[in-house]
Amino acid sequence: MPTGLTKDAGWNVGVSRTLPSPLEEVWDAVICPEGVAVWLGAGALLEDGASYETDDGTVGAVRSLHANNRVRLTWQPVDWSHDSTVQVAVSTSSGGTVLRFHQERLASAEERERQRAHWARVLAAVAARLDGGE
Repeated sequence: MPTGLTKDAGWNVGVSRTLPSPLEEVWDAVICPEGVAVWLGAGALLEDGASYETDDGTVGAVRSLHANNRVRLTWQPVDWSHDSTVQVAVSTSSGGTVLRFHQERLASAEERERQRAHWARVLAAVAARLDGGE
């Protein structure tokens, strides 16, 4: 089976980065409205069990939201014919806080690679925000 293809969840991708910030600070940077705009899109309000829509038309539903731990949601940009599942998680590590983005139910290997690049850009943007940049 090719890398990134699973029997149950289709194509998936995960990216992570250890940030030299406390867990609560990383979580806040990801879950505040400005942080949500970085990784999900502006205009989305994340509430456990609720649907959301971003200003650019991405839609989905929050499946679970556990403060200072993880949020799991469905994600469907306006130009996609299918939804996928995204999980954002934080955990402590010896070097600070690990921030992980994991996405499953992707349509193809090509979509997987596009999303790998997307999440790498998102991680860089979150790191810049935590360093005081925007």
